[in-house]
Amino acid sequence: MYSYIQYILDWLRSLFFKQEMELTLVGLQNSGKTTLVNVIANGQFTEDMIPTVGFNMRKVTKGSVVMKLWDLGGQARFRSMWERYCRGVNAIVFVLDAADHAKIEAARTELHGLLSKPQLADIPVLVLGNKNDLPEALNVDQVIDRLGLKSITNREVSCYSISSKNHVNIDITLNWLIKHAKAGAKKTSN
Repeated sequence: MYSYIQYILDWLRSLFFKQEMELTLVGLQNSGKTTLVNVIANGQFTEDMIPTVGFNMRKVTKGSVVMKLWDLGGQARFRSMWERYCRGVNAIVFVLDAADHAKIEAARTELHGLLSKPQLADIPVLVLGNKNDLPEALNVDQVIDRLGLKSITNREVSCYSISSKNHVNIDITLNWLIKHAKAGAKKTSN
C-alpha cells in the first residue's frame, strides 16, 4: 500500500515540478560526447562533428527532468579543466570510443586520475563504451576489464555499450540518468 501511495505522490509531483540535474560528459577526443548530447537532445546523429574546443553546455528536457549537460573537450590541453566542471554534478558520464584500441590505456589513466580527486568523491559515474556499431568495438565486459572499473569502489559505477549513431542503448542510458536526477536534484516549479 505504501508503494502505491508513494507512486501517486511521485506522479503528482511530476505534474507540478521539474527535477533538475547537472551532468558532465568527459572522455578523450573523438569518443562521441557531442554526438551523444545531440542524440539525447533531438534524436539526430550527424556524421561529421567538429571537435569540441573547451566546452559546450546544453539543457535538455526529458519528461519531468531538465538535464544540464556539460560537454567537455577531450584533447589533452582541456583535460585539466574536467575536475572543475565535475564538482557538484549529479553524475559524471565518461564516454569511450570502444573501437579505438590505441586510446584505451590513455582513457583508463584519465578516468582513474579524475576519480581520484577528493572533491569528486561519491559522485556516480556512468561509463559508455560508444561506437558498438563498429566490428572492432569492445563489448561491455571488455570495457569494464580494460578500464579497471571493478577497482573503483568509492562510488557507484555503471557501464553500458552504446552506439550514438544507431541509437543502441540510448534508452537505458537515459533511464540511468533520470534515476540519478531523483537522487538529490533540485526541484523547481513549472
